[in-house]
Amino acid sequence: MKEKKVEKNNKEATAEPIKKTIQTPQPLRGMKDILPSDQGYWWLVFDKVRALAKTYGFEKIDTPLLEEATLFSRSIGKETDIVEKEMYIFEDLDGQKLALRPEATASIMRAFLNHGMWNLPQPIKAWYWGPMFRHERPQSGRYRQFHQFGFEILGEDGPVADAMIIMIAYNFYAEMGVNASIQINSLGCQVCRENYKNELVQYYKTHRSKICETCKKRMQKNPLRLLDCKEPGCISIKEGAPQMIDFLCDDCRNHFMSVLEYLDELGLPYFLNHNLVRGLDYYTRTVFEIYSTGEDEGSQSALGGGGRYDLLSEALGGKPVPACGFAHGVERAVNKIKEAGRIVPETFKAEIFIAQLGEQARRKAFTLFEKFKHSGIKVAEAFCRNSLRAQLEQADKLGARYALIVGQKEVQDGSVIIRDMESGVQETIDVNKAVAEIQKKMLLV
Repeated sequence: MKEKKVEKNNKEATAEPIKKTIQTPQPLRGMKDILPSDQGYWWLVFDKVRALAKTYGFEKIDTPLLEEATLFSRSIGKETDIVEKEMYIFEDLDGQKLALRPEATASIMRAFLNHGMWNLPQPIKAWYWGPMFRHERPQSGRYRQFHQFGFEILGEDGPVADAMIIMIAYNFYAEMGVNASIQINSLGCQVCRENYKNELVQYYKTHRSKICETCKKRMQKNPLRLLDCKEPGCISIKEGAPQMIDFLCDDCRNHFMSVLEYLDELGLPYFLNHNLVRGLDYYTRTVFEIYSTGEDEGSQSALGGGGRYDLLSEALGGKPVPACGFAHGVERAVNKIKEAGRIVPETFKAEIFIAQLGEQARRKAFTLFEKFKHSGIKVAEAFCRNSLRAQLEQADKLGARYALIVGQKEVQDGSVIIRDMESGVQETIDVNKAVAEIQKKMLLV
């Protein structure tokens, strides 16, 4: 019995240990990696945004990703879906309630007030680019971490500011080769909008039994959002709802008509959408959205939008500051540009390529590379490759005019081979004269 027990213990001791499977972490739901293969499209969008900003006189502003949570509840609205359901809110180690920014306009107005920018020549024209965060259901083109760019004009109440913002929002897509159109409405001021909301609630009360449960709550909390409902039963009811344009006061009507006159003068394609309210409480008067031509109204097909927010400053404790702006989603922009068949231009085309054979040659090639870089000549390399053929294929792919080849013999001689990639003709020169010789050749091309 003892021998069997010893034999059993020996088997257990020699048994191979069970390998534990280590699971590779995955991106969080609604988060996305932007891979090198897509970066060309992102740079294309960024460069176009920066060019538009320069053309229209906007300066870049960056605000923190983290803000006090109250900034957004006071600006966007406590009863909005963003604040109630979608914001990432947490307490830090100091017990302060913070939020990852769900949008940038409130942060920009905060910065305007914090830094006394009303003392600067008005208006302030600012643009931004960066990630935003909303805990919503991920869909095509919609993520929980997403990126936006936007343009804001602060300190100007004239309709020309509204028209400029709409023009830039439209021109971005037009210049990217995407057919787009504008849907526009006016939400009026506090006075005329209040009259409209009362009438709207009365209308919906007569249809209370037919609307969804969410809309029943909106009747009490946020009546304008009744017009934003996408439930089939509610869509048919809102078609007969009173229209805000019929309740505008004289000032708001004149402002809206002036904006439309600017759009007519510019020849921009726009449509009046009496149900357009946007999802944020800070909007007043003009609101608009950009749609891909041929797509119906709906949050999934809207490429971006914005409007006027004259009451936002006061909601944050500041003095009245008239303002307007827009934001576009970068992910949606990239998708639309791809659909339009836009080809991303080459971001880098090498003028020369440094090739090497052997470890000593690689070290010399490194030094040569740095010399060309400092000379201002566009230079490329493939130092991790050993095959000369593979390196020359890379040089050809990058469009290099010349390849400079360093081998063991060249290291000993202090020379370098210059190969004309088009003709295949090669010559050997002193390595110390390589930069000057290439500069000479490039002047002759």
